[in-house]
Amino acid sequence: MRKSIRPPAVPLVTVDPYFSVWSTADQLTEDFTRHWTGQRHAMTGLIRIDGETWRFAGKVEPDATRYYTEPPAMRQCGLTVTPLSTVYQFEASGVELKVRFMTPLLLDDPELLSRPASYVLFETRSLDGRKHNVQLYFDVTGEWCVDKPEQSVVWEQGAASGLSWFRMGSEKQAYLGQIGDDVRIDWGYLYFSVRNSDSAELYADGADIRKSFVRNEELNSRHPLPMPRAVSDRHPVMASVFECGDIGEEPVSRLVVLAYDDVYALEYFGEKVQGYWKRNGQTAVQMIASAFEQFGELQDRCDDFDSRLLEEGIQAGGRQYADILSLAYRQAIAAHKLVSGPKGELLFISKECYSNGCMATVDVSYPSVPLFLLYNPDLVEGMLRPILAYAGSGEWPFEFAPHDIGTYPLGNGQVYGENKLEYQMPVEECGNMLVMMAAVSKAKSSAAFAGEHWELLTKWADYLVQHGLDPENQLCTDDFAGHLARNANLSIKAIMGIASYSLLCGMLGKVEQELRYRALAKEMAGEWIKLADEGDHYRLAFGSDGTWSLKYNLIWDILFSTGIFPEEVASKEVAWYLKTQDRYGIPLDNRKHYTKADWLIWSAALAERREDFESLIEPLWNFAHETPDRVPMTDWYGTVDARWMNFQHRSVVGGFFIQILKKRWTES
Repeated sequence: MRKSIRPPAVPLVTVDPYFSVWSTADQLTEDFTRHWTGQRHAMTGLIRIDGETWRFAGKVEPDATRYYTEPPAMRQCGLTVTPLSTVYQFEASGVELKVRFMTPLLLDDPELLSRPASYVLFETRSLDGRKHNVQLYFDVTGEWCVDKPEQSVVWEQGAASGLSWFRMGSEKQAYLGQIGDDVRIDWGYLYFSVRNSDSAELYADGADIRKSFVRNEELNSRHPLPMPRAVSDRHPVMASVFECGDIGEEPVSRLVVLAYDDVYALEYFGEKVQGYWKRNGQTAVQMIASAFEQFGELQDRCDDFDSRLLEEGIQAGGRQYADILSLAYRQAIAAHKLVSGPKGELLFISKECYSNGCMATVDVSYPSVPLFLLYNPDLVEGMLRPILAYAGSGEWPFEFAPHDIGTYPLGNGQVYGENKLEYQMPVEECGNMLVMMAAVSKAKSSAAFAGEHWELLTKWADYLVQHGLDPENQLCTDDFAGHLARNANLSIKAIMGIASYSLLCGMLGKVEQELRYRALAKEMAGEWIKLADEGDHYRLAFGSDGTWSLKYNLIWDILFSTGIFPEEVASKEVAWYLKTQDRYGIPLDNRKHYTKADWLIWSAALAERREDFESLIEPLWNFAHETPDRVPMTDWYGTVDARWMNFQHRSVVGGFFIQILKKRWTES
């Protein structure tokens, strides 16, 4: 029997960089759920079966300093994580409960993709042929709408379109009032909504309401907790109790929609901008009503998408590869915010999670794009647009491409390295922008977007011609490893950047330029081989004998079918990786026993044989399954001990989809 993967963290409510909540335990009842940063964003689920109360999510007592005998946990007998859903299966007292967390992040539907709403579906049925009387309790806390628990929240209740809802938000509502990485949103409103037809009562009260449910006491909503109220003071919650009645073998379902209206999402070069879903004036309650109305249809669409994606993943790289894709899909998207720009333009802006909080970071977009090229290349243009706007504005002082446009959520200009020249990534970012532009043009069969920015692209291509073959001492995207001169993998990126520019020239009918830049790329590749050759592999840096590194940038030569490098370069590297990898994967290079998961998969995708790809992927699966560090999928970890180095919840896991992209592009 095939072993099921144990996720390092389980995606539950995954929408954007602020609205993203996970379980970091094997059992949903072992711990409170947490924001991707690790801070507690609790939800609690209780079920009363024939008068006896059980837990299925979180805990009742929120204060660990107090003693409280928790009601028993239901037996968790199943957990399934697919790209768009997480389903837990529980049993107790002859009753089965399935809890499905679903966020319909369907990339080909920007309206739906930007909707900040996530579903929690409860489904109960009898397992023993007898009738059982069932009530369900579910809540979320004020922790979801503040940065620190000392902050105060307020709440209000409403009803519309057959729905009942509570909303809760910070008392002060300082829109876009803070920046940084390890922070949580403290503006806007969290909505907790149910259908009026679902035999439900809504409550906003302190977390002690859970104990009243456990004791089977009447829940009194006529004397609610006074507000404003600090989240740490009696832990205010929004809750629902569902009367499921006497259930039999036919499933009885109830639905909660959790939504977050951030009011303003980002600041974009001095202007406050809103989520894409708001561009036509839709209100939060209207958005939530649409979410309920479309649930059945969306459940079918999500199931169909999951099935097709996982089958394609299995065909491209095996079952373990498909497991990894299931863990990566929602995370890659939830590290972005889809907004409508000042001119109505689509902007798909990443947050550089748990590395420095930068936004629209070029060398974070670069590894993430395979997922978005597969399912909606317009989103890749939405990633490039902020950088192009900034580089062309006159505010950017250098001749090479920028690194970012600010610290999330304030996109008012690059912050990385305080714009000091020695801390920039000149070759890295120029190469990234050109490769991404060629990739999105190939995906759309049109270079029209590139043509709109031709002057910048030409400047960056010429920069790489002059500086790219043998790079000076500088940072690359793997900046945690420090500055490195004569970086062989960075040189490949420069060469493929020039080859990408040649492709764009060809698509735009600039034949003379196409031939010239292609010839330059081929000539540089020939020189690269002489400089990097180490016999049975290629060096980390020119002139550094006895070294090696992952040459992940080579993958674009295969994806673009450009033939800039001889095929033996990739085959020689793959053979080296197969004999060099550790228990949990191929190290990034010879200097340290750590790796980057995105680059590991890109390097594995260089393999011609699927069995070689699977051999290189298996250690990554083992890492995810065995790491003791329970965080959303990291991309930087130890290859000997499976320990998290840093980075979590980053969009770069979109790069895991490169093997599917390779299969589509090279076999079509």
